[in-house]
Amino acid sequence: MKKKHTARPEKRRSSKGSKSKYRIRNWAEYNRSLKQRGSLTLWVENEALDQWTNPAQTGKPGRPTLYHDLAILTALTLAAVFGLKLRQTAGFLVSLFRIMKIEQPVPDSSTLCRRRKKLKVPLRVAKRSKDEPIHVVVDSTGLKIYGEGEWKVRQHGYSKRRTWRKLHLAVDEKTGEILSEELTENGVHDGDMALPLVDQIEDEISQFSGDGAYDSHAIHDELEQRGIETTIPPRRGSRTRRHGNCKGKKGRRDKIVRRIRKVGRKRWKEESGYHRRSLSETAMFRIKTIFGDHLSARKLENQRVEAALRCRALNRMTNQGMPDSYKVAA
Repeated sequence: MKKKHTARPEKRRSSKGSKSKYRIRNWAEYNRSLKQRGSLTLWVENEALDQWTNPAQTGKPGRPTLYHDLAILTALTLAAVFGLKLRQTAGFLVSLFRIMKIEQPVPDSSTLCRRRKKLKVPLRVAKRSKDEPIHVVVDSTGLKIYGEGEWKVRQHGYSKRRTWRKLHLAVDEKTGEILSEELTENGVHDGDMALPLVDQIEDEISQFSGDGAYDSHAIHDELEQRGIETTIPPRRGSRTRRHGNCKGKKGRRDKIVRRIRKVGRKRWKEESGYHRRSLSETAMFRIKTIFGDHLSARKLENQRVEAALRCRALNRMTNQGMPDSYKVAA
């Protein structure tokens, strides 16, 4: 008997429209900034060369420190930008100084590894006027330490040895600069790092935006006391802490919950500018695209310095110029 052929179901076309297209207004300036990122003069400053070594230290116990912190910071920044290991960084500096005809000693890999543990890494945020408030957007992402790649996980699954760290970022919504950062173990909740990120920012903050992971009464209350507007969506089915008929001051989170009940979650996001929060994800995408999604250091203190160096270098690239894009019709 002949087999009956069953008709295959037709694939439904996606109801979503085509992807939006954008064009860049300042392509010439942005093109120059992209070229400048590869310039050695951008990463090796005269100030670091002038203070490359410390003067002889007397009266202090232990071995004197030969290299200034700026020298270690410059060397490790070159390693982060150009994807070099510590030994390769030492060889790179030796050849660079030979070409530049600079007679300076170069720290070896052991010195770089030892000094990296206690190195302080400033983020170098561009100066702004005091009257200009900041809209801070926060989020976190994972950076792998060791484990399999995506292909192996897709084919055979992941093993127990696969682990990562969480990088928490606070980004300026207007400029795209990283204002503060923290690297923690993967078990740390995003909401626990909200206030530590805010505490690192010295400038005045007008608005704080984050996803549902930062939704808690403690965060809302603390930011409200500091005069910071919060744009955090409450979880589905959230309830108010105080009834609307009760006397006394209404909490900011309760106001958000009541507004969403009245106009809906979608309209509330449009009214509050919540969609600007995605710029923090853009900063994380830039970090992983430029520097990779792995950390080469093995100890947590070294990994924190490595992550901070990447954020510092990304801010330097951001200050060189960013694209000014606009949406065009599809």
